[in-house]
Amino acid sequence: MEPTMKNTTDFFDRKSWEYSSFTQKEKIHTEIFEHPEEASALIAKEIAELIRQKNEKGETCVLGLATGSSPKGVYKELITLYKEGSLSFKNVVTFNLDEYYPMEPNELQSYVKFMHEYLFDHIDIPVENINIPDGTLAKNEVAAFCENYEKKIASYGGLDLQLLGIGRTGHVGFNEPGSPLHSKTRLINLDNITRIDAAGDFFGEEHVPRKAITMGIGTIMKARRIIIMAWGEGKASIAKEAIEGAMTDQVPATFLQTHANTTFVLDTAASTELTRQKTPWLLGPIEWTDETEKRAVIWLAQKLEKPILKLTDREYADHGMSDLILDDGPAYNINIKIFNLLQHTITGWPGGKPNVDDTYRPERATPAKKRVLIFSPHPDDDVISMGGTFIRLVDQGHDVHVAYQTSGNIAVFDDDVVQYADFFGELLHKEFNTDAKIGSIYNTVLDQIKNKKPGEQDSHEVQKIKRLIRRSEARAGARYVGLTMDKVHFMDMPFYETGQVKKNPLSSEDIKITADLIREIKPHQIYAAGDLSDPHGTHRVCLSAIFQALDGLKNEDFIKDCWVWLYRGAWQEWSIEDIEMAVPISPDELMKKRRAIFKHQSQKDTAVFPGSDKREFWQRAEDRNKDTANLYDLLGLPEYEAIEGFKRYKF
Repeated sequence: MEPTMKNTTDFFDRKSWEYSSFTQKEKIHTEIFEHPEEASALIAKEIAELIRQKNEKGETCVLGLATGSSPKGVYKELITLYKEGSLSFKNVVTFNLDEYYPMEPNELQSYVKFMHEYLFDHIDIPVENINIPDGTLAKNEVAAFCENYEKKIASYGGLDLQLLGIGRTGHVGFNEPGSPLHSKTRLINLDNITRIDAAGDFFGEEHVPRKAITMGIGTIMKARRIIIMAWGEGKASIAKEAIEGAMTDQVPATFLQTHANTTFVLDTAASTELTRQKTPWLLGPIEWTDETEKRAVIWLAQKLEKPILKLTDREYADHGMSDLILDDGPAYNINIKIFNLLQHTITGWPGGKPNVDDTYRPERATPAKKRVLIFSPHPDDDVISMGGTFIRLVDQGHDVHVAYQTSGNIAVFDDDVVQYADFFGELLHKEFNTDAKIGSIYNTVLDQIKNKKPGEQDSHEVQKIKRLIRRSEARAGARYVGLTMDKVHFMDMPFYETGQVKKNPLSSEDIKITADLIREIKPHQIYAAGDLSDPHGTHRVCLSAIFQALDGLKNEDFIKDCWVWLYRGAWQEWSIEDIEMAVPISPDELMKKRRAIFKHQSQKDTAVFPGSDKREFWQRAEDRNKDTANLYDLLGLPEYEAIEGFKRYKF
């Protein structure tokens, strides 16, 4: 049988994990949940039960806590339990893993501020029971502080439970590659990858501290219970390395393999590289479905670097797929089946080819001219991720609308604001002889930017200018593609408009704005960003708004004829086995797509939030589109310059 998702009622049933043949490569007890919210609720319940048990015995519960995006859901659930009256934190003492150095506690990026904002300010924990490394110390005071931090943990009998996330380098806390197993609390130099990943929070890598104070690996390993979490596709590779890889100080999380009571908790997206998820047929007999058969054949062809139609019975058998040959073979029959499935994903008509039999085409032939609504989380995601398809839809005469879900204003450099303000002021004052009061906006903006600290929220005036810059670029890109301005919609979803990297939760107003636009246009096709590896989560939130809006509209007549296609490209690409519509892009169309991206001048050369990929967004998109085309070619399909891939969301 193929492994299935863990039921929440036996979340901590280690025996079923130990005795499953599908977990044989996993060296840490690992549980997989479909969504982070479900996993976070279960983790919070374990922590709550531990606190209650300790309280009943009149004992102090000592928790090691983490920061970052991974534990936010756990803290939210703990707050809910407290507000419901079922949990008190008066008997809890906490020790946080780490803090940037130097760092003032009231700074936006401070972990002191983070912990109070996401947990401590909402529960009844005594202030004196909170312990967080001090980022304000003089350098000659740090060593003594770290020694005392260790002694204080020991004075409470050690950590009852340690909560962890994992960084892309495999760090836990700020124990970067090279950290020894028995290391203690100390000042450490941050790895370059860690600083790049943190750059968005600090509005530029140059503002990220180079050091941090962190609990050591040895300190963490003394905890009686450890729960480590990872969510999202971006953590899939490092999670596999930590769970299945060899123990090494180059991936500090692998040291947890020797801890007797550690559980690694993943959502489905973060688990995709684990052997039991990616290639379960290598571990034991599975129930073959059309999906696993397709995935296995594509994997085999890629591994052997052979076209699908050339795969043999022997090659299937040598790679754990002999039962597939017995059930559905010979290999030639399976090869033909999967080859045809892939061939049928390819279309030059993303809106559907009119007047043809569409039985084996990814899109419907009718209506011949469709109403199309492209949702773009940021003002440039449309052309970056599906620019070639966007152009094709317009050229083929469909009624195309584009909706920019957020303003993207925080992703504009301050220098661009000064340049535009200078131009605007001089244009009005000198060329049109307007009131000098209007021209003085330049000096106002210049003063506001000059007095702003790194990461500090922009003034209202600066935010407005940044929003207008992104709007003008979006219009230019849409205009270049061929749209008229009445087809361009700026949604300015409220959750985004904080002026900071941290956003508000998705609200009913966000969903209403989305639903109202869908109802107004009544599209036959919706395109939305399924690129969930966006490090700041905007894509994920925007997609959730669309899904919730569609759920609220599901009983309306027009929705029955609406298909939803998910695109990727800015941060990742669909795997070949996930693609259900592949749109070939010619060399000329690829160049036109590039020029459309270039209309977004504020994002050219370098972006405020580039993530860990040093390439410009247009380069990432082209490379991914070409890689997809090369994979189709490798599998024996026609050779194209580039391909944009889409996966259909069936709601």
